[in-house]
Amino acid sequence: MADLSPVMLGFLGSLAAGSLTAAGALPVLFGRMPSRGMRDLALGFAAGVMLAASFFSLIIPALDAAEVRYDNGAVPAAIVCVSILLGMGAVALMNEMLPHEHFSIGREGPEGASLRRVWLFIIAITIHNFPEGLAVGVGFGSGGLESGLPLAIGIGLQNAPEGLAVAVSLLGEGYPKLRAWGIAALTGLVEPVGGLLGSGIIAISEPLLPWGLAFAAGAMLYVISHEIIPETHRSGHQKKATLGLAIGLVLMLFLDVWLG
Repeated sequence: MADLSPVMLGFLGSLAAGSLTAAGALPVLFGRMPSRGMRDLALGFAAGVMLAASFFSLIIPALDAAEVRYDNGAVPAAIVCVSILLGMGAVALMNEMLPHEHFSIGREGPEGASLRRVWLFIIAITIHNFPEGLAVGVGFGSGGLESGLPLAIGIGLQNAPEGLAVAVSLLGEGYPKLRAWGIAALTGLVEPVGGLLGSGIIAISEPLLPWGLAFAAGAMLYVISHEIIPETHRSGHQKKATLGLAIGLVLMLFLDVWLG
């Protein structure tokens, strides 16, 4: 592994993380459906992992990288702040420009009547998962295994409950078990695309490192606020969701300190 290039590490790491989406959705094939409360707890866990990864694995390293190049002061802070907003804005723009459908709030973006409903779901989940792959790729591109491994493990862990939530939601829409699992598994495959892009950009241009790290963090923060937390709070399981968030946050913090 140590002999692989950062770009290849970014691709393989995000591929492994994305594959856990399929693993998490496996229970739908065997009819073992968790309760809604447990699903919300698991999604809260995913939000906690992403929240911790955004700050400890992306924003803080982005500040450190900017300070190396521009010294201490306002410039590193400004670069990171602008990049976070750009990352959030990019995902918000995708939400506006691409027709898609959420399980909880229905259709968003331009009119997508010509698209089959299944593709609206896939587009929505792609918007969700791409920033995660981007974050893993940027992590490997910035510091190899030391920086990327905690992110890949953390994102992989939170992909499992997301995959289950997607598959269960598709079952609720009337899709057969195998097709629901297949769609959930397919959504995880967008992550290596983001991983390859993130690690490739960082490997090509070192000055883009703080921008790339903070951009990936902003993209994930938008997903947490716009997608995951509202979903976990809409069925009255806020306490379980918050417990899951707390567990995911401290676990990701532990992994980042231990493996980083």
